[in-house]
Amino acid sequence: MSDQSTAHPRHVVVLAHPNPNSFNASVVRTYCETVRACGQEAIVRDLYAIGFDPALKADERPHAQAIALSPDVEAELAAIAEADIYTLVYPIWFAMPPAMLTGYIDRVLGAGITVNEIQDRAGESVLSGRHMLSITSSGTREVWLDEQGQVESLRNLIGKYLLHAFGMKSCEHLHLGGVVEGLDKGFVDQSLYEVHERARKVCAMLAAERHAASASLSVSDRS
Repeated sequence: MSDQSTAHPRHVVVLAHPNPNSFNASVVRTYCETVRACGQEAIVRDLYAIGFDPALKADERPHAQAIALSPDVEAELAAIAEADIYTLVYPIWFAMPPAMLTGYIDRVLGAGITVNEIQDRAGESVLSGRHMLSITSSGTREVWLDEQGQVESLRNLIGKYLLHAFGMKSCEHLHLGGVVEGLDKGFVDQSLYEVHERARKVCAMLAAERHAASASLSVSDRS
């Protein structure tokens, strides 16, 4: 494991959209360009491009006995290890995230965690002690989604359940509504600027964390 107090902060960016030319893909590019410009590391996991299988296998289900992780899950866990933040980028379809993303959470982000461990907050996963940012898009505006209770539902799932179930440090949500075909360039530019600014904010937070950790380590070494 690398020295987290000195290595560059690492962002794992998970894209769950089947179109490589989608608005969501543009969000990922903008986010990663900003992260790298800030001197931090960005690793992209385009779930459709890598052919990720979202279907949970019977022997991967969390239970009291030993859990057998499939080779593709083990490979994915190795690829995204030691992240400081997991940024999920996905559209809202029929009031839900794509099945590809929920399968990724089932098989990878929550791999090996039993129900009892979730209830007791005793499980260890790749999310434990990390941050999460969820960037979502929808064809309808956020105010309409809010009227349907969808915004609150998403925040409860990502901002509360996953935060507490996996012992994360923080969980934030950025939603971009009104994303339809034939978008005006000004709208796209403004939306991507919001992504850029949020990425800068996240990078500043992670840099401050690393600085504080390094300072604490120096004090400990001198004591």
